[in-house]
Amino acid sequence: MCNHYRAEIRKLGLEVQVYGYEEIKDLPRDIFPDRMGPVITRRVDGTLQWQAMRWGFPPPPSAAGGKPVTNVRNLSSRYWQTWLKPESRCLVPFSSFAEYDKREVPAKERWFEVPGDRPAAFAGIWRQWEGERGPKKGPVTGQHLLFSFLTCEPNSIVAPIHPKAMPVVLVGAEAQRAWLDAPATAVPAIAVPLPEEDVVMVG
Repeated sequence: MCNHYRAEIRKLGLEVQVYGYEEIKDLPRDIFPDRMGPVITRRVDGTLQWQAMRWGFPPPPSAAGGKPVTNVRNLSSRYWQTWLKPESRCLVPFSSFAEYDKREVPAKERWFEVPGDRPAAFAGIWRQWEGERGPKKGPVTGQHLLFSFLTCEPNSIVAPIHPKAMPVVLVGAEAQRAWLDAPATAVPAIAVPLPEEDVVMVG
């Protein structure tokens, strides 16, 4: 599963040109599980806003004590259906994402991106949560905003590297706004592999 991606959208100016909201403040370029990343949500009045959130939902009760869930695959689960409603959806903008190539020893990260500097985002979900999160050296206790994103079957570009899954990627403002607003019944039709021409392996 994708557990490392890069968000360089401030460098590209996409937050202003495409979405029209205030400039995203400095966050790390490389985003890892349980670290902060930029997330786009819709306000009550319909406008978009960005917020810094921590990557990884708490695991379902049946997986008590498990690690934060960064990638959501089982969309038929009652637990995840709770968070697939429009009010819990978000966009997770990215510039590239990594999958480990286990054909090599040691496994090596391979990077994928959407060509043409088009705005790309993972189909995400978010929630509030109270507890302790963050690195062991500096855990943070209290209220947190958490996000995760959906995965699906890999396309033919990603499958040779990661045959189990790839993130659900939304290319362009129209597809991204559709994800934020679509009814719950439309989620399975959105959670499909990205067309091969919309992703390239860059390293």
